[in-house]
Amino acid sequence: MFQSNDGMEYARRDMVRGLAERGISGVVLDVFYRTPRHFFVSDGLRYSAYRDSSLPIGFGQTISKPSIIAGMVQALALTGEEHVLEIGTGSGYQAAVLSQLAKHVVTMERIGVLSERAVDVFKSFEISNVTFLHTDDFNNAEGTFDAILVAAGVEIFPVDLCGKLNSGGRLVIPVGGKDGHQIMKYVKKADGSLLEDNIGSATFVPYIAG
Repeated sequence: MFQSNDGMEYARRDMVRGLAERGISGVVLDVFYRTPRHFFVSDGLRYSAYRDSSLPIGFGQTISKPSIIAGMVQALALTGEEHVLEIGTGSGYQAAVLSQLAKHVVTMERIGVLSERAVDVFKSFEISNVTFLHTDDFNNAEGTFDAILVAAGVEIFPVDLCGKLNSGGRLVIPVGGKDGHQIMKYVKKADGSLLEDNIGSATFVPYIAG
């Protein structure tokens, strides 16, 4: 598992201090302190890894700001027992965070090179509860989930995705157009209806499927 004494712990501590000021708390802060974000970006961006900024990872994709990732993860209210689906592996950083907060994570990525890179990074660590899928169709993820996190923006809410969510499950997804996205949290009720909450705003790369 991750080591905190990797030469970047002071930068990570500053990042975590900033996250706390933005309302992130508890075990989520602990996980962000333990997780070496600099392993998930190129060597040239290593010393920018703990700034609160998005960074390019190739193929027109980015690793989101730590504050955005932390806010979305915290909104899932994970207890360590959940089966989680992440749509958009990207660099793998968010999956690494989720792996420490959930029982099992299935992460899917449509760009094969990015998926392969993330797998290679994970081989450096003793993480055994993450399954990687190279796919652009969430229906290829078997079963249903207690929590779903979508790491790309959609213009139209994908109603079919609700079928992958268990009763009482939480879905966090950015919804909007080219001018920006509202980060929405949905909770699935026993009757299949959804409770919704707007938890913030940001601009994400577009979700592409099919």
